[in-house]
Amino acid sequence: MTNILIPKGVSIGHSNDDYTGVTVIICKKGCICGADVRGGAPGTRETDLLKSEKSAKEIHAVVLTGGSAFGLESTCGVMEYLKEKGVGVKVGGKRVPVVCGAVIFDLIYDDYHWPDKATGRKACENAENGELTFGQVGAGKGATVGKFRGMRYATKSGIGAASVKVAGITVTAVVAVNALGDVIDPETRKVVAGCKGKNGQFVGAEEKILNGEYLKLLTGNTTIGCIITDAKLDKAGANKVASVAHNGLARTIYPVHTDFDGDSLFVMATGKKRALNPVLVEIAATKAVEKAVLNAVESCNDYEIDFCEESEEKED
Repeated sequence: MTNILIPKGVSIGHSNDDYTGVTVIICKKGCICGADVRGGAPGTRETDLLKSEKSAKEIHAVVLTGGSAFGLESTCGVMEYLKEKGVGVKVGGKRVPVVCGAVIFDLIYDDYHWPDKATGRKACENAENGELTFGQVGAGKGATVGKFRGMRYATKSGIGAASVKVAGITVTAVVAVNALGDVIDPETRKVVAGCKGKNGQFVGAEEKILNGEYLKLLTGNTTIGCIITDAKLDKAGANKVASVAHNGLARTIYPVHTDFDGDSLFVMATGKKRALNPVLVEIAATKAVEKAVLNAVESCNDYEIDFCEESEEKED
């Protein structure tokens, strides 16, 4: 059983149909956020707002969604839900929730299916009930990996999570894995999910491409995720953690950050605990992302959810 540690004040919920879905990470009191977007085909919302020089001080939710650009509609449902709960930044007597998000391309059926406003709202409602699983749910519902030879030879994927504790700091990664490349176990160096041959065995897509065997690559990919921590970070620190955490994708997805991927990682920091050194958070985030990617392709739903208790900050 895998323990997923959720920092106090943060909730996570999924909503999906048989084709696609949404995962929302909510922090009603607001938290510091950063992001790092890579690859040639991203689909995102409000990532410019997270740049260190921008004036925004906090956000209230990150939405991970399927449906490609259509799926960004689900973020509006999240906004409406939070507004009704009185969550948001005060602007001219109004409350405006700050909601960031990213999409995966999972439009792999003849009909279009994408998460709408109602799906986003439902994910928020599910976040309130405290029940949480991972695998073939939420933003991971339509996820696949290893699409070099087309969908017929791809492997079903999902959304995974993993937690790392370091020096009293909790770092948890939630990642929807929808990569063009294969997923590799960094310890054994073996493919654990990805492109298959006609015999059903993994072919090792990166090597095949380098050999010139697969020259027709497919669009419709992207791995997206959110790193949640109780560490005290400013926006520059959160952006740096998001940047370094992409190493977790590079350790487990071959190839990654291609022109046909739009890999995006967010960081949400509640700021409840001082980090002795920000590098500790960066390394922990990298490891958490690595483990979450592997967890996503295992599609394991057997989790015990622990809600971390707040503690007094320790001085450096």
